Amino acid sequence: MFIANQTVSLKRDCAAIAIPAGSPQVLSAGTTVRITQAAGTSYTVSANGMLYRIEGEDADALGLSGPATETHTPPTFSERMVWDQLKTVYDPEIPVNIVDLGLIYSCAITDHEQGGKKLDVAMSLTAPGCGMSDVLKADVERKLARLPEVKEVRVQVVFDPPWNPGRMSEAAKLQLGFDLDYGSTGTFPILR
Repeated sequence: MFIANQTVSLKRDCAAIAIPAGSPQVLSAGTTVRITQAAGTSYTVSANGMLYRIEGEDADALGLSGPATETHTPPTFSERMVWDQLKTVYDPEIPVNIVDLGLIYSCAITDHEQGGKKLDVAMSLTAPGCGMSDVLKADVERKLARLPEVKEVRVQVVFDPPWNPGRMSEAAKLQLGFDLDYGSTGTFPILR
């Protein structure tokens, strides 16, 4: 079971992705890490003054019994299923899913010419130079491709209009302690 800010020693060498650079790393067995977030199907850990993302399939390296919780996929395709699946993708530095962060600008669902569905997603990032861009994009593609009837997923990372904290859901703002009177001025709101 995951406990916030739990410190553990890695049980084995473990693949990780450096945050925010997005570069692959290997953390050695015995490295002490502090688990800062278990969200979606991955973990964010702190080690040696850096943040890293560890995939849920490597939970055993953290001494945990299984991957982070993933939403069960219903058997029949629906638009709701797509949005629910998108909500299982988390920014590794912020404990909020990408939908509530306001990073999904659009999600078009159309019929695929060979039957099934085609999904076209336009998403942004909290910062244009984020090294995790390819990682988050791949997460979205992988998770949506697993849905029943989905034959093709295309994800485009866009920066127009630029993301700002005003795009976050009210729940995300509350979770992060943002002032709910924040507008869409493009500047960060006052923290409570």
